[in-house]
Amino acid sequence: MTAGDSEDTPVPRRSVRTRSAILEAARRRFAAQGFERTTIRAVAADAGIDPSLVMRYYGNKARLFDAALDIDLDLPDPSTVPPGALAEAFVRHFLHRWEGGPADDALLLLLRSAVTNERAAQRMRDIFAAQVAPALGAVSADADQVALISTQLLGLALTRHLLRLPAVVGMTPQEIVTAYAPAIHNVIAREAAA
Repeated sequence: MTAGDSEDTPVPRRSVRTRSAILEAARRRFAAQGFERTTIRAVAADAGIDPSLVMRYYGNKARLFDAALDIDLDLPDPSTVPPGALAEAFVRHFLHRWEGGPADDALLLLLRSAVTNERAAQRMRDIFAAQVAPALGAVSADADQVALISTQLLGLALTRHLLRLPAVVGMTPQEIVTAYAPAIHNVIAREAAA
């Protein structure tokens, strides 16, 4: 222990740092080249480690890909959202997530990959099915409701960040919230009234 260390401040283990470096490199590489063209050697080189460490921690490229796509949507807690404002909170949250910065690259990587890779598409379906329903809270969420809300949010991300449709890219976040939240609110309200 050095003079600056204390027993209350754990020092990150090398394996944690190595795993983190591998995942960051893998996300960048998968985002730039896709699953098919990404190699374990390239990820290892980007992370500044030997390829055998990638294999040691993740086993193979498919498992590395799965780990790189392990995403928590971190949706708003419905108990903290004023009544009737859940749709707006969802749209604001997703705009922030998609446009938030490097920490959210995994979400854009998943969206980009899901269009052409069945493994990524299934991961996207699983993540949204498992995380959107609980975020609807008191509203009785069913599979149709989750699917329709997911469609709205994923469609927005696809057109704004991957297809880059000029009209959608040119909108401010507030303009998007104003235009988009009513569609999601209608899905929530329809299912709640059913």
